[in-house]
Amino acid sequence: MNITEDVVKNVAKLARLAVSEEDAQKLAPELSEIISYAQQLQEVDLTDVPPTSHSLSLVNVMRPDIPSAGLTREEALKNAPDSDGAEIRVPAVLDV
Repeated sequence: MNITEDVVKNVAKLARLAVSEEDAQKLAPELSEIISYAQQLQEVDLTDVPPTSHSLSLVNVMRPDIPSAGLTREEALKNAPDSDGAEIRVPAVLDV
């Protein structure tokens, strides 16, 4: 398919894009090459190729989610810079 400068200008107008005469002259042959390449891809025989949803095989690489006992309060507060024995103290963020 041969894309002309008029086609480029018309599509640009429909898309409300400003395309100068120089840009239209440059884009016309480039778009023609892209369209011819897409047509060339349509000719590839894919009868023995299974359909895919992704180019890479996706495998779950996460560990199984097995519940286990958590930290005790003392263990959790052990490395806190400041605590009141039940909670971690942090500097105030808002003045109330």
